[in-house]
Amino acid sequence: MQTTTSAPAGRSMASRIRSIFSGSVGNLVEWYDWYVYSAFALYFAPSFFPEGNQTAQLLNSAAIFAVGFLMRPLGGWLMGLYADRAGRKAALLASVLLMCGGSLLIAVTPTYRQIGVAAPVLLVLARLLQGLSVGGEYGTSATYLSEMADQRNRGFFSSFQYVTLIAGQLLALLVQIGLQQLLTPAELQAWGWRVPFAIGAGAALVALYLRRTMEETDAFTRQTAAEAKTEASGPQPAQPGKLTVLLRYPREVLTVVGLTLGGTVVFYTFTTYTQKFLVNTAGFSKDQATLVSFGALGMAMLLQPLLGALSDRVGRRPVLLFFGIGATLGTVPLMTWLGQASSPGAAFGLLVVALVIVSGYTSINAVVKAELFPTEIRALGVGLPYALTVAIFGGSAEYVALLAKSKGVESWFYWYVTACAAISLVVYLRMADTRDTSRMNNEEQ
Repeated sequence: MQTTTSAPAGRSMASRIRSIFSGSVGNLVEWYDWYVYSAFALYFAPSFFPEGNQTAQLLNSAAIFAVGFLMRPLGGWLMGLYADRAGRKAALLASVLLMCGGSLLIAVTPTYRQIGVAAPVLLVLARLLQGLSVGGEYGTSATYLSEMADQRNRGFFSSFQYVTLIAGQLLALLVQIGLQQLLTPAELQAWGWRVPFAIGAGAALVALYLRRTMEETDAFTRQTAAEAKTEASGPQPAQPGKLTVLLRYPREVLTVVGLTLGGTVVFYTFTTYTQKFLVNTAGFSKDQATLVSFGALGMAMLLQPLLGALSDRVGRRPVLLFFGIGATLGTVPLMTWLGQASSPGAAFGLLVVALVIVSGYTSINAVVKAELFPTEIRALGVGLPYALTVAIFGGSAEYVALLAKSKGVESWFYWYVTACAAISLVVYLRMADTRDTSRMNNEEQ
């Protein structure tokens, strides 16, 4: 049931911004914890796996990175249900607690030499906790930011989900750069890689405190008030479960899958995987690859609110088409040139171009998905199909890339990414512009 009751009076812009800030800071910490794993895989891989060549060890760590993604659909389902029943705020508090536990476990787990196979087993367990957390975080955060924003600026405010997501990556890289300056490579490989995970666990506790100050969204408050009023009016027929209700929106669910497929593969290719690609293929040092990734991601972070605001003016679909066309036509040449880059400056320029294209997806994908569903199943509708798609395609991107390289056919991966982007482009061409058809437009924010 979609409610159209007026929002409670007195919700000022300052109040919206405070709540969006609190939610976004928590999102930053969550994604910092998630990406620290990828940023420091070059250093901790030898600690958790038997000795072997670098590509083999990275394949093992990438496989566990992918395993964490397998928990994201479960997180999207459970946290989506929880957010649609208990509230967006309650679900966001739960997700940051899970992330804290996963990061702490990685920070204290002994090495393979100390406890044998138990070391990678504990690493898998930690990533499962983190995957459950991030799986729930995305849908709930996207829903919260979209519902907390006003209609005219929904694209702008919801873009801060990826501002803070990228900021989490940048923070992970900044910690890495700092440790690279303070510690020797041997110290980083021996014990220094544990420091960022300990920082993440502590930061998650700070995020938990900040999220306690957030306000619940008006859309959820209205929904629960309407349901309570209906229940108070007398006995009601049995209501279908949230998942059953979600299945009444097959077109919307498939739209989420289609628009996510290309976006997540391209995003992970040019963010988490690129750092390894610059070392393993282009031949840069770890320090150089870190600096190039850091600078390019910083540029991409600044683009998110600009493109989000643009979508409020011209619509969501043109921005998505910019990504779809750019990624379909540009992935193969950009990856080829990156692999042949002769200097960090050249690699930086190419990566910036790639991330400008990717920003057409990242800046508005959250609000587009949230605009597809009614309040009662919005968090579940955004989170579950997104998490399933990311688990299958995003989580496996690094593994597919490294596997192709190990088989001597690395360029096949470039075409795989292109094919995924082309599928999403077809969806963008066929879908309506959600700025104009949003189910939120009847909900006065």
